[in-house]
Amino acid sequence: MARALELAARGLYTTMPNPRVGCVIVREGKIVGEGWHERAGEAHAEVHALRQAGALANGATAYVTLEPCSHFGRTPPCAQALINSGVRHVVCAMQDPNPLVAGRGLQGLREAGIETRCGLFENQARQLNEGFVARMERGRPWLRIKSAASLDGRTALANGVSQWITSPEARLDGQHWRARSCAILTGIGTVLADAPRLTVRDIELVRQPLRIIVDSQLRCPPDAAVLADGRALIVTCRADVTRHDDFTSQGVEVLHLPGTDNQVDLSALLRELGRRGINEVLTEAGAQLNGALITAGLADALLLYLAPSLLGSSSRGMFDLPALATLTEAPRLTINSLEPIGPDLRIQGQFKHN
Repeated sequence: MARALELAARGLYTTMPNPRVGCVIVREGKIVGEGWHERAGEAHAEVHALRQAGALANGATAYVTLEPCSHFGRTPPCAQALINSGVRHVVCAMQDPNPLVAGRGLQGLREAGIETRCGLFENQARQLNEGFVARMERGRPWLRIKSAASLDGRTALANGVSQWITSPEARLDGQHWRARSCAILTGIGTVLADAPRLTVRDIELVRQPLRIIVDSQLRCPPDAAVLADGRALIVTCRADVTRHDDFTSQGVEVLHLPGTDNQVDLSALLRELGRRGINEVLTEAGAQLNGALITAGLADALLLYLAPSLLGSSSRGMFDLPALATLTEAPRLTINSLEPIGPDLRIQGQFKHN
């Protein structure tokens, strides 16, 4: 199963909106076939592994990181392919949270006389597909806030200068997190102040993530760098069709999602992204949008790069949060990892939600 998880991770940048899945087929203690799901619409991991195993799959054990699918999608059901191959045992890391499968794949295997086991390395399998699992279980993607700051938690000088707080090594590491994400989310303040492109660089990809700009009053310039190739979505409160045309004419979609206080309804935005098959969202924004997402309980994880420098209290902070009356009201996280990246420190944490 550990090997199957390694194979599944090869699809980290390519399988969305599908999950990342790996499969290993073992007969008499030897691996006779292995494969992973490479791209949506193409063969699943089990099919690749069975092709490699050929006749040796008969009587073998298949280790799969996700319950084999039992329905016809863009490809035939993998559970039936395993049945047809003659495998004797199927071990999967976790049940598929997709309601179209959700236990039906394992049930079909058992009804065909195949012994099954589920739950081996389940935590690792869920972590690999945290976005897919989140979308299936709650209807919205996994949202990770990425930020870079000094040791005293400052993201920019008082005049807005922020390039570069962290090292080239940290910035390159950040490209990995962009690459695995279905979408990059930012606010209009960041677009106007920094003119980011929010594209993946230095990593070979078959597609760029969707870029999403929260822009309640539709202040984004039509020639903004972030809109350069048209693969972008502007979310606004402003129902101005003429103004929308400035963007739609160049292939940029405008989504009207007004909320309270003349602000975009962020919860509705996340639900809409879930409906569109977005699994993972990486937020690269300023203190206001970061704080709004945390306050609304929409942030799942924090990816923080800390540089060994101090910028002082007059510099800009990471999160614009409401004043707290007690410490118990503070948003809490579980720290999952601390790792040096060049001269900087990378912290990965997960928000605790009630």
